[in-house]
Amino acid sequence: MTNDLYAVVGHPISHSKSPRIHSLFAQQTGEALEYTAIQAPLDDFAGTVTEFFDRGGKGLNVTVPFKEQAWQLAAQRTARAEKAGAANTLYRDDQGRLTADNTDGCGLVRDLTVNHGVGLAGARILVLGAGGAVRGVLEPLLAERPASVTIANRTLAKAETLVQLFAPEAAGVALSACGFTEPDQPFDVIINGTSASLQGDLPPLSPAVIGIDTVVYDMMYALQTTTFNQWALDQGARHVHDGLGMLVEQAAESFRVWRGVRPRSEPVIEVLRND
Repeated sequence: MTNDLYAVVGHPISHSKSPRIHSLFAQQTGEALEYTAIQAPLDDFAGTVTEFFDRGGKGLNVTVPFKEQAWQLAAQRTARAEKAGAANTLYRDDQGRLTADNTDGCGLVRDLTVNHGVGLAGARILVLGAGGAVRGVLEPLLAERPASVTIANRTLAKAETLVQLFAPEAAGVALSACGFTEPDQPFDVIINGTSASLQGDLPPLSPAVIGIDTVVYDMMYALQTTTFNQWALDQGARHVHDGLGMLVEQAAESFRVWRGVRPRSEPVIEVLRND
């Protein structure tokens, strides 16, 4: 009996923790699968996907820079992938149609609410950035019914576009856009969806957005405290979290989509922290 084949596709890909995560999931659940990493050529992502599934592959995770291409390539998309405009999970359905899903948003929400015990209902949330990472998480965030979601971005027009796009999902949630320098009051939750932290850069935020009980979440992760979370700590924040839990939670949801079994994420997060 051969194991079912899964993989993560990106460029570059050698740094990916996904093979480690899914191998731990497989051990935990007893599912018979093999999970590898594939570096696709920048000019032939579609060919890589086709070849993988044609040789019997069961499912793909997709990471930078191919999430939008994965979305475009799919013959059909789940509702959450459709709205996200990007896909991090691919599989073929019973009719052999390439299907796209996006588990990033539910991964973020589950990490915040389950792993960190953060209540989002009624919260005032500041989201930084207006790129694909933020678009992918807005719908699940709005579904938690916060009091407000403010999208701050360097280019205001991009944030305003997201406000228009997600207005139907807001339904009672005050959804607004602004520049980075405009917010000047404390928020309950601040989510950094920019990649600036990885380059050691910071959005030009006012320290006033950090209150004593503000929960700060950086969707990026690193071995040390991320640049953004360190800034928040320097402003007096007491609750800061990076995106490692989100990474594991989105993987757990992909695993559930593919296998019908949801692995426990907590022990895997602990293993990765200690690796």
